[in-house]
Amino acid sequence: MDWINSLAPHWLWLGLGLLLAVAEMLVPGVFLIWLAGAAILTGVLAFALPIAMPLQIVVFAVAAIIAVFAGRNYIRRHPVAEADPMMNRRGARAVGELVRVSQPIIDGQGKVHMGDSEWLARGPDAPVGARVRVTGSDGSVLLVEAAD
Repeated sequence: MDWINSLAPHWLWLGLGLLLAVAEMLVPGVFLIWLAGAAILTGVLAFALPIAMPLQIVVFAVAAIIAVFAGRNYIRRHPVAEADPMMNRRGARAVGELVRVSQPIIDGQGKVHMGDSEWLARGPDAPVGARVRVTGSDGSVLLVEAAD
């Protein structure tokens, strides 16, 4: 174990912290960053204080446990807001839009033209060319009503 102490262990801890921070960026999951912080803290303490490797490992373990629990509680209290919560829900994003009926809605079933595509639609009967308003979606089927 003496050979580890001769390698200036603070550089090992700082390197481990940097490696964990890079891994967090490559595989985001908001977990490794807390371990990176614990490793960097251990490296700073190992640089500032002459502590042996076994104590450094204990410092890292304690700091890692505290950091993970503190980070988990922080994320719970401050959840990450999505930039666009409707990004992958095109049907929900279309609510309120006026669309044109492309195949007549008969017995509650038909198709509407929205954007550059046709969508299945459910709603009151309407002839081709009628304008209807999207009120919601059920999977990939738009729910429509007569436009005023």
